[in-house]
Amino acid sequence: MDWCRYRFRSRWDLDAPPAAVYAVLADGDTYPRWWPQVREVRRIDARTGAARFRSLVPYDLEVTVSEARQDPAAGVLEIMLSGDLEGWVRWTVTACDTGTRALYEQEVVARKPLLRRLALLGRPVFRLNHALMMRAGRRGLRAHLDAVRAGRSGAPPAAGGNPV
Repeated sequence: MDWCRYRFRSRWDLDAPPAAVYAVLADGDTYPRWWPQVREVRRIDARTGAARFRSLVPYDLEVTVSEARQDPAAGVLEIMLSGDLEGWVRWTVTACDTGTRALYEQEVVARKPLLRRLALLGRPVFRLNHALMMRAGRRGLRAHLDAVRAGRSGAPPAAGGNPV
């Protein structure tokens, strides 16, 4: 088993229309506004960006993200990652009874030296760290969607998608 390889899957049920959820997820520039662990996002060009993450464990992860697929009709957003993590992330947004289901899937290999050195013993902590980050992201997205729906987001309208 490769102790540096991770596969994550999260399901977020959200009380908002699929198009609204997709629009927020497709606008990577706004992630730091609603997802506390996404500390910084920088656009490099129209299809590439850089992001910095930090959750409970006190280390930053820095990645370059490249748009791989953006398909609003299918509800799919996919990016490729390189840097401290190498692999891919995919959101699949679909309608469900309560509004929208956003399925998050990620498959990565840790490239950051510290993560590699601590891979065997730290793996349960890294997985818990990721779970806490996802829980905060779901809460933040729900609050953001509620604020947008109530007309109090304070955020300017999205100028287009960003791969982050």
